[in-house]
Amino acid sequence: MSIGRRRRLHSLVIGLVTAAAVTAAVLGAGLLVASRSPFDTAFAAQRGAHLTVQTTTPGTGREVAGAVATSGPYGTRVVGFEGPPGLPGPSMTVVARSDPGGAVDRVELTAGRWATGPGELVMGRGVFLVPLGEKLTTHDGVVLTVVGLARSVSATANAWVAPAALDALGGPDGYQTLYRFAAASTPAEVEADRAAVAASLPPGAVTGVRSWLDVRQDAVEEAAVFVPFLVAFALLGILMAVLVVGTVVAGTVGAATRRIGILKALGCTPAGVVRAYIAQALVPGAVGALAGAVAGNLIALPVLAQTEEIYGSAGAAIAWWVTLLAAGGVLAVVAVTAWAAALRAGRLRVVDALAVGRVTGPATGRWAARLAARLPVSRPIGLGLARPFARPVRTAAILLAVATGAAAATFATGLGSSLVRIQSAVQQDDADVLVMGEAAGAAIAAQPGTRASYGMAQAPAMLAGLNDPVGLSVFSGDPAWDGFVMASGRWFSAPGEAVASAPLLAAAGARVGDTVTLQVEGRPVRLRVVGEVFETHPSVLTDVATVPGLPPMEFHVALTDGTNASAYASALSSQGFEAHPAGAEIDPLLAVVQGLTATLTLLLLAVAALGVLNMLVLDLRDRVHDLGVHKALGMTPRQTIAMVVASVAGVGLLGGLIGVPAGIAVQRMVVPAMAASAGLRLPGSLLDVYGPVLLGALALGGPLIALAGALLPAGWAARTRTAVALRTE
Repeated sequence: MSIGRRRRLHSLVIGLVTAAAVTAAVLGAGLLVASRSPFDTAFAAQRGAHLTVQTTTPGTGREVAGAVATSGPYGTRVVGFEGPPGLPGPSMTVVARSDPGGAVDRVELTAGRWATGPGELVMGRGVFLVPLGEKLTTHDGVVLTVVGLARSVSATANAWVAPAALDALGGPDGYQTLYRFAAASTPAEVEADRAAVAASLPPGAVTGVRSWLDVRQDAVEEAAVFVPFLVAFALLGILMAVLVVGTVVAGTVGAATRRIGILKALGCTPAGVVRAYIAQALVPGAVGALAGAVAGNLIALPVLAQTEEIYGSAGAAIAWWVTLLAAGGVLAVVAVTAWAAALRAGRLRVVDALAVGRVTGPATGRWAARLAARLPVSRPIGLGLARPFARPVRTAAILLAVATGAAAATFATGLGSSLVRIQSAVQQDDADVLVMGEAAGAAIAAQPGTRASYGMAQAPAMLAGLNDPVGLSVFSGDPAWDGFVMASGRWFSAPGEAVASAPLLAAAGARVGDTVTLQVEGRPVRLRVVGEVFETHPSVLTDVATVPGLPPMEFHVALTDGTNASAYASALSSQGFEAHPAGAEIDPLLAVVQGLTATLTLLLLAVAALGVLNMLVLDLRDRVHDLGVHKALGMTPRQTIAMVVASVAGVGLLGGLIGVPAGIAVQRMVVPAMAASAGLRLPGSLLDVYGPVLLGALALGGPLIALAGALLPAGWAARTRTAVALRTE
């Protein structure tokens, strides 16, 4: 390979590796920073309410000390809507507002328009999803058409109507006033603001107050799920960037040692040599850093758009200082590594630098060559297997690059599998058919194709110490087959026993084996907790006999093999029941995490393969004369490719064997940390996702990374003409 082509290749590798490293750093660090405060960004943009105050009267009272802006009072009403046949529908807090703007809580329209007349409704997020144009019927028979979709960062309402439309719903049953204060960043300041509001109103007028800190806490808990895995990928990206960029630049400068000797013989000073080679490394590095910064921000756009939708934030973007820091950090690695390598070469005596390339190759590894010659393999493959021992430093660099790439792939695979299992455990979505109706149990039992079924009824319940209701689910039949996962203890088996979620146990200060008392429809129900079920919200699950008066209204059905779910549901529908095939919904947060994981993993694998490619290019350059000798003695192009590939096959296999356990260890640390960020404790079954077949396939990832990096250098070696190789020093 000529000096010009060689220099162009090294420049290309430096540029590509720098671009990949900056892209990974921008994505990892940028999204990490962006995920920490999506709520704060949206709250500032929409001028969210520090206090949402519910009152019995429309009067705002006297001036509130410390308040800098107010909106309202707005009339409010809790409206019940019709649900599916046989089931109660949701109740929503409906607020009357003439427009979405105002000094406080500027509601953001995401689709459609604002409600302006009777019979129109703007739907918020968090109750149930309805399309524009959908007609909803209240319990009093009033029909409302959804004309817009909106979100309030302060969570001030479930839906909005025009002020005149509230009278058709029965008039206001309360009033809502929104406040912003000069000081409301701590619980103590918010409590002082709450006291100021209460002092400004008549005694007994305040029926409820919601702090923005409570709303923010909910958002922060969801956003915190991103942090552990982004930290893991950021660390893997930084490690890979330092490793590969450092070895690429050091190898490039080291390969030019003899040329440095020529420059010194012509009068160049050591400082001049150092400056020249730092510039040669920084020019392609700067181009790569610019490309990586642009690519990182572009790739982040769809992820940030999904994050905005999840958290109700707006205007999310990668912080400009993160982009500068990532690009500058990687370029600093390039500059420091080039400086260290060029400084060493620049300090060599002219005669020593000129001697590089004219002396025989290193004696290191000759024992390996003699041993490989005795192996029952062809001579080219034996030469390739012995080559890693001749350059132990470069071999170590290839090994670390492959191991890091294999670890990233193993971690990403385990993360994705664990998240799918977690979603299944949360949704309990193993049922094939869902049937509505109190009398559906007998029809399901008589329907051909039924393998298992259970009935369920749900009701809100109150627990001492909690302001919001907890979810109570009662079951008839055995629901254990439907994706329920136990974190500890056992499933309930007798009346009076129950299983509870970790959030409920934490709120009640209880453990498995304790007894808790719930208030259900005004009557106390004592439950002995015999197990902890994996659920993300405060919830209790028990037998239908434990809570009389809650008959099952919803039935989950598992079908025998070969039974068509649609035909089964149609047969029950023809009997007057509402039945439809069940299907799991994709959690948007899961989609964000999986998409980001795939992107970062591909980047790290590309960087690892580029590191292998560069090391092989440098190695082939050092022994191009030997390559010419082999060709002159009859080595064919195919044998040359086999020799080059064999030189990294063993290193790739060893890198895979090292990287797979490392990736499993990272998965074991990161996934529980993600769950802990949401206040959950994961059962071991949700982490044990690596089977023997998967582990074997992941172990082969190391050789595949090495092969991907070796193909281009192997092709170049096979095409090199014998005469050209023999003339190269």
